Amino acid sequence: MNHRWFVAASIATLALWGGARGSWGKEEFPTPPPPLSEDYFPCMENCHKDMEVNRTPRKLEEEHADVQLHHAEQFRWCLDCHDAQNRDKLHLQSGEKLDFTESYRLCGQCHGDKYRDWRKGIHGKRSGSWDTKPGAKKQYLLCAHCHNPHQPRFKAIAPMPAPKPPARWTRASVPAKGQ
Repeated sequence: MNHRWFVAASIATLALWGGARGSWGKEEFPTPPPPLSEDYFPCMENCHKDMEVNRTPRKLEEEHADVQLHHAEQFRWCLDCHDAQNRDKLHLQSGEKLDFTESYRLCGQCHGDKYRDWRKGIHGKRSGSWDTKPGAKKQYLLCAHCHNPHQPRFKAIAPMPAPKPPARWTRASVPAKGQ
């Protein structure tokens, strides 16, 4: 009897867990357009339309020389995120193509804890209604609005001196009403 209860509970848990994980990519998060350079985007119109795909990791010296990859660069190359056939798209590890407005799903593949927190409003910035009901107007900033996707770590800043405590006051130093 206890064995059947355990099996039933296990199946129910797996079904609920699997359904929750499967819904992650199906939620909609309204975002403003990503901060893309007008010099480059749309990529296929401007440069990559007739260019042969070169999958060899290398230092870019002609175009995109200003892009310095400091994002697990020992393991990553441009085409791990940018789609080789259509540079106006990103792609997931599964091969699914994404618009840049859904780049949070790409970032979430490796940064699952940040993605979870972003979805819940703990990480990143969102504006609009706090209402959780469907149809409540919200806008989410993409990861790339705050982090450079090629160098996502914030630069260190020098600490500022501690604030000075306010001057002590006494009743005598507070003006009386009408003075």
